[in-house]
Amino acid sequence: MSKYLELKNKIIEEINKNFADLTALSDDLADNPEVSGKEYETSKKIVELLRGRGFDVEYPFADLETAFKAVYGAGGHKYKIAILTEYDALPEIGHACGHNVSGAISVLAGIALKDLQDELDADIHIIGTPEEEDDGAKCSMCDKGIFKEYDMAMMVHLYDQNLSYCTLNGLASIMYNFHGKASHAGAAPWDGQNALNAAQLMLHGIDCIRGCSKTDTRLNSVVHQGGFAGGSIPEEAKVETWIRYPEYGYLEKLMKRVDNCAEGAALMAECTWDKYETAQVYKSMKRNLTGEAAIEESFGELGLELNGDPSKLFGSSDIGNVSFECPAFHPTIQLTPAGVPIHTREFLACVKGEKAHKCIEDGAKLIAFTVAKIFTDEEKIKAMKADFEA
Repeated sequence: MSKYLELKNKIIEEINKNFADLTALSDDLADNPEVSGKEYETSKKIVELLRGRGFDVEYPFADLETAFKAVYGAGGHKYKIAILTEYDALPEIGHACGHNVSGAISVLAGIALKDLQDELDADIHIIGTPEEEDDGAKCSMCDKGIFKEYDMAMMVHLYDQNLSYCTLNGLASIMYNFHGKASHAGAAPWDGQNALNAAQLMLHGIDCIRGCSKTDTRLNSVVHQGGFAGGSIPEEAKVETWIRYPEYGYLEKLMKRVDNCAEGAALMAECTWDKYETAQVYKSMKRNLTGEAAIEESFGELGLELNGDPSKLFGSSDIGNVSFECPAFHPTIQLTPAGVPIHTREFLACVKGEKAHKCIEDGAKLIAFTVAKIFTDEEKIKAMKADFEA
């Protein structure tokens, strides 16, 4: 029997042994959703479960109240693997993102791999990454250099399709502030500098660049402030703009073009301007063909058909940032019938029950099989690292 097959059997045994506790956790999280940054009881429940399995857990972690890092054993192996765990919910519609199921998948995979670290010569860390739906904890973790020490990171998301990889849309959310000068709009408008005019000109500029941008460009803006009374020249205006593109280099170019719109608008309106990011910039996903091939093999071993189009835009996620720090993977498992979009009440209706529980089993196997497949083969490890460096 090959080393991989031997480890695979051990993984299945551990998943079967711990399956009931993880499905119970998932259902509990579904019944008690906590939104981004407020996952206090959620993270506590996950941490307590991991400590009960012998993990040493740093909690809080990375200056984030609801983040954690779980380590089993003394460590010190040649490689390090991060299993990323999401568990935040959405306002009003709870776990319509499926993070209760996804979080259970990651925890179960980590438990299934914890006793195989010597055979894999790899430390297995379970990293709790809150706030994916809001400010993206993985982004600030990347800023701290946390993922640079890892040889691989992986999680599974729920979806209406089975995909070996996702095309993520990079996302920058920026607030532009225009500062003018107030004056009486009837008596002395010439004494004013109209900040709302600057905002309007900026929006017109964005409309113009939209027409000569690449196909998947998304530019959306809202005006948060534009004056308070019709009788006064507005001295302050605020425009929040969301900029999306599924390739980080071009996203950066779009961000610069939008800055140019703001600068030109301020110049025309004789105002000043500044900006700040309203959320961390979510990068696009950096692909890794070696790792994706291993994931595809694991899907096949599970008897799951890859039945979707991975080139279709999935959305935006902070795991894109991780993929620029180390080889990172974000396959999806089908939870709902095709055509049911995430972040809807229809998706929420599926995050408990037999199908959700089967996704927990399959998702944990997908992660654990893929890790075992790669880290029992030095050539695969080298190829994965070469893909990342390229």
